[in-house]
Amino acid sequence: MADEADDRLAAELRGFGLPGATAALVIVLAGNLFVAPLVAVPAGALLALLWARLTRTPWSAIGYARPTSWPVTVVVGVALGVAFKFAMKALVMPLLGASPENTAYHSLAGNRALLAGATWTMLVAGFGEETVFRGFLFQRLGALLGSSRGAQAAIVLVTTALFAFLHYADQGREGAEQAVFTGLMFGTIYAGTRRIWVPMIAHAAFDLTAAWLIYAGLEVRVAHLIFH
Repeated sequence: MADEADDRLAAELRGFGLPGATAALVIVLAGNLFVAPLVAVPAGALLALLWARLTRTPWSAIGYARPTSWPVTVVVGVALGVAFKFAMKALVMPLLGASPENTAYHSLAGNRALLAGATWTMLVAGFGEETVFRGFLFQRLGALLGSSRGAQAAIVLVTTALFAFLHYADQGREGAEQAVFTGLMFGTIYAGTRRIWVPMIAHAAFDLTAAWLIYAGLEVRVAHLIFH
């Protein structure tokens, strides 16, 4: 009886009826819960991993597949994340008319008391948001739309739009605009590789670089590197 109940639950959570749709909605909206200023818990990602366990979905189906080389993956992810952040800060965001300072997180500037918590939260964001928006949602939307090139392009666009929309609440218009570019970048990488690690590491490196620029008071200088 227990096995039958487990099978029924797995099938319902894998499906697109009320249980499956509710589970997906809860996972996406759970996000990162803040238990203290700039100290987050990746609730959505943990629920996504629980969903994979309960539905007996292979870890590789949500991107948790062993990379060919861990050292290469880490180096590529870090380099990509740091370079992408500098490109966004010095080139893309100024072209969009963004403020040179990130007002949503300006409290971190020179604030050593917040530094450890902020570092943790940036790491959590890389793990949590990539697990949900790339790993989990690509699996769910792929099961619904298929694996054709057109379907994959649509999934990248849909997940990017949702990713940007959910960043608007705490980071405003500029945060949402930046999330469009990061969502497209990380979504495209994931669509092409089906491994979560490079997007996850790049996302964490991107956010850690952003936090360091704020903390060190270098935001304005980097924002004006190209456009004075």
